[in-house]
Amino acid sequence: MTSTQPALFVPHGAPTFALRPGAAGAALTAIAHTLSRPRAIVIVSAHWDTPTPTVGFADRLETIHDFWGFPEELYTLRYPATGCREAAQEVVAAIQSAGLPVQADPQRGLDHGAWVPLRLMFPDADVPVIPLSIQSQAGPAVAYRLGQALTPLAAQGFLIIASGNLTHNLRDFQLAWRNGGQTPAYVREFTDWMADHLAARDIPALLDYRRQAPGAIQAHPTDEHLLPLYVALGAAGGPATIERFHAGIDDYVIAMDAYAFLSPSQP
Repeated sequence: MTSTQPALFVPHGAPTFALRPGAAGAALTAIAHTLSRPRAIVIVSAHWDTPTPTVGFADRLETIHDFWGFPEELYTLRYPATGCREAAQEVVAAIQSAGLPVQADPQRGLDHGAWVPLRLMFPDADVPVIPLSIQSQAGPAVAYRLGQALTPLAAQGFLIIASGNLTHNLRDFQLAWRNGGQTPAYVREFTDWMADHLAARDIPALLDYRRQAPGAIQAHPTDEHLLPLYVALGAAGGPATIERFHAGIDDYVIAMDAYAFLSPSQP
């Protein structure tokens, strides 16, 4: 028997989140302990961006250190995940059934947007992991539709984990660091707006966030770090129960909010 799984939106923060997980890391560890064992994990990272949705088929997933200039200790960390070709093919089939194009990648490993949260949530690396890419040029509506394509997988024991950040402006991080560590007002204004509209399930407003949300362009000069949220929202299906299980700010400007989307069939 497999249990219906939720869809999760989790933060991955700066790469140093792997060394200093803090309260956000504790929240990820805690929610993982509440889950029934997944059959497989579909991990959607803001750092794997392709023109077409692409599914990873690697049997052993390389730990990709896709960052530069950080403490040497970070480059020694590994997450020895394994894949599952049968599960990956089911992800492909679900996307095809929704009428979306899809490709396969036989070698893709796990970038830090994937392995950093997975190390905190499943430290034993004992659940098969299937990477799935985002399409940053396509916008929130396409990410939401991609999530909807994954909805049937939740009932088959697939855990959808979408990894990004609710705010992500590296230029503002540098400015805040130079100017005494002040968090710009837009960071909280934007996260509060997102929380309110997620709680109201106002999908049209959420999909139009760049025009409607306060500070949207400053919170996300480009879309890619928010698009995983829409994948998770779509994957939950229908009138999902939405729980914000962590809220906080790291590195002055990076919102570390985390959400669980529970389908109507879940307790």
